[in-house]
Amino acid sequence: MFKVNRKLEYALISLRHMSAKSPGQLTSAKEICDIYHTPFDPTSRVLQIMAQHEIVRAEQGAHGGYQILKDLSKISLYDLTQIIEGPIQIVNCVHDNYSHCDITSSCNVISPMLNLNERITEFLKTINVRELIASRNQGEKQIRSKPFMQSAGTKE
Repeated sequence: MFKVNRKLEYALISLRHMSAKSPGQLTSAKEICDIYHTPFDPTSRVLQIMAQHEIVRAEQGAHGGYQILKDLSKISLYDLTQIIEGPIQIVNCVHDNYSHCDITSSCNVISPMLNLNERITEFLKTINVRELIASRNQGEKQIRSKPFMQSAGTKE
């Protein structure tokens, strides 16, 4: 299954939270973690990564925190994914023209998988981060109203 990595989710949660604040107002990693119940270390790490890439500004000190620096409409979901997770790899045969797969020599879907990776990459380039974090979906109410279900060990 194609899934968004948790680190990318923490980056989006952080950016959405910061974008709702007044301009110039700082947000700490602890504040984000406390409000959204995200783990501190990975949340803090993605904020640091975004600061290194000048998406956010980091201010050190007891009253420090992070603030959005770049126009999020100029950053694609592809760009943010590359920054947080690294290259997009749908399957093992898609990594710098080198395969880590045991069946590469007999595989009959290398070209389709390469094409899929390229198409997903192009699609992610069309979604800007501001548009994504500002979006709403009617399904949110339904998801929030259902009780939490542990997915480990369940099969569908």
